[in-house]
Amino acid sequence: MDLLNTLVDKGLRRELPTRDEALAVLATSDDDVLDVVTAAGKVRRHWFGRRVKLNYLVNLKSGLCPEDCSYCSQRLGSKADILKYTWLKPDEASQAAAAGLAGGAKRVCLVASGRGPTDRDVDRVAGTIKAIKEQNEGVEVCACLGLLSDGQAERLREAGADAYNHNLNTSEGTYGDITTTHTYADRVDTVQKAHAAGLSACSGLIAGMGESDEDLVDVVYSLRELDPDSVPVNFLIPFEGTPLAKEWNLTPQRCLRILAMVRFVCPDVEVRIAGGREVHLRTMQPLALHLANSIFLGDYLTSEGQAGKADLDMIADAGFEVENAGEVTLPEHRVSTGGGCGSHAEAGCGSHAEAGCGSHAEAGCGSHAEAGSGSVGSSAEESVPEARTDLVAVRRRGAGTDLAPNA
Repeated sequence: MDLLNTLVDKGLRRELPTRDEALAVLATSDDDVLDVVTAAGKVRRHWFGRRVKLNYLVNLKSGLCPEDCSYCSQRLGSKADILKYTWLKPDEASQAAAAGLAGGAKRVCLVASGRGPTDRDVDRVAGTIKAIKEQNEGVEVCACLGLLSDGQAERLREAGADAYNHNLNTSEGTYGDITTTHTYADRVDTVQKAHAAGLSACSGLIAGMGESDEDLVDVVYSLRELDPDSVPVNFLIPFEGTPLAKEWNLTPQRCLRILAMVRFVCPDVEVRIAGGREVHLRTMQPLALHLANSIFLGDYLTSEGQAGKADLDMIADAGFEVENAGEVTLPEHRVSTGGGCGSHAEAGCGSHAEAGCGSHAEAGCGSHAEAGSGSVGSSAEESVPEARTDLVAVRRRGAGTDLAPNA
């Protein structure tokens, strides 16, 4: 297929695809999905080999968020039966992180619900970062605390944070349909604050909220322009008790096409399969490793993932290997320039002149919701999938409970 050959060539050169090319990837048929995975897999292996980076989420403060993000089980007015608790103490958070690190994770993602941290909250998280780093040499720590005020990113960096996550989630044009208590511009501002403070920026999206193909391409191009080092791709988990509870539109094939499109647009960044992979990719999760080079180990913020051992077995059985603490995730040109999806100076996944990018969804090192399902813009050949509510399990173990975590 000429399209895929062109996209592979562009990906190996870190050249930005055209919007029409990105849209064409999403419009391919299920019959072509293996060809799409094969092509995007060449780009993934060129920049990241067969390494898979493991990340581990610790939900520092769960529920009771004043924001109204429609996808989020922790939102204002949510009736989802999730765990609700206030801030974990630093030693409690460190113990939770230790489980993930023992399971092979190299990055711990510290997430707290809320609009954004107070200065006292930043001090609290700084103590948690210190406790984790004192007990685990070489660990990476990413914070995800919502919208940042001036100076807070710098304070987190001084405290030892390596990265900050804040997802764009969806396109600027549809953002107001998903959230009304803050703006798309607020999210962009926080990612830029993280960049300016010298933190590695982590920002991604949620697929399955009823968006069109054009919306998906818009947000991924915006992410490329914002230049994050890692892009978590969440698939909406339609929690009962949230406004998007009935949004069951994703198929495994659709998820693979979305991941492939992200890889082609941002070829040399850490693409992470985040919340909702078990719900929507299901038995096709191993194929997604040919597209993404990063996953979350074990559970998410308010939902349970598959067993940590199953994650490790999946990686090994698919012929991949867990990235160890001594390995640098990003390609050398991105580390040396400090660039993200397309470095601020010259290269990266592709320059600010051409592209376009969003944190509370449930998935990745950033985000407060959980993520997972369907899309208005899927190809005509796709039928609406059956709702798999049986696969949505509310987290009842790990942080905030007396039960051992899943890692």
